[in-house]
Amino acid sequence: MNPAVPPLAPPAPLVKRHRLSTRLWHRLNAAVMAILFMSGLGIFNAHTRLYWGQYGANFDHAWLVLDRFPGWITLPGHYSLAMSRHWHLTFAPVFAFALLGYMLWSLANRHFRRDLAFRRDELSPRHIWRDIIDHARLRFPKGQAALRYNILQKAAYNSVLFLALPALILSGLAMSPGMNAAWPWLIDIFGGRQSARSVHFIACWAVVAFFFVHILMVLLAGPVNEIRSMITGRYRVPPE
Repeated sequence: MNPAVPPLAPPAPLVKRHRLSTRLWHRLNAAVMAILFMSGLGIFNAHTRLYWGQYGANFDHAWLVLDRFPGWITLPGHYSLAMSRHWHLTFAPVFAFALLGYMLWSLANRHFRRDLAFRRDELSPRHIWRDIIDHARLRFPKGQAALRYNILQKAAYNSVLFLALPALILSGLAMSPGMNAAWPWLIDIFGGRQSARSVHFIACWAVVAFFFVHILMVLLAGPVNEIRSMITGRYRVPPE
């Protein structure tokens, strides 16, 4: 007689994970940031050298010199400074106001306080080191722990939201002659137009690096479940 086959465990329930403000902002950013990145590379191709200070010309010392980026990764797909600037300046305000709206919405619905604020117990060296080891070994949280951001996620998200993205926007404004006339103090914060351009470039690639690490973690943690939670807000809790 064959032994009884144990019944299959029912699938874990779907629970609400991501707030509407987070989901809408992610969807908008997917398109806007791609356009800004590609058009920004097109603008950079006009002068592929970066400087620190007030000035920067071909014979000044550059801290970074690169070759032109290939056309396929730029907008409009070939070298055209005018068209690249058109794309960039059209979508830059969309990006800036979307970020402002997301932050105000997240303050109102307490997303920052509930999901991104650091708890005292998370800041202990032992806790941080354990999370680093778990990430290195690709040990993803299970059960209720999977519904909360861990300390490394919070550090990454807060760094991007409150450091990299504001630096990206402010340095972009500092390079605008119109903003220089309205807010002359802005360019002084960065120590000059060329310094602002360098900060803009560094902040851009910091955000790009975060994006690729973020996507990698989504793929490793289970892309169907993670993407569904970002589209619908519903997440299937991994069993303990």
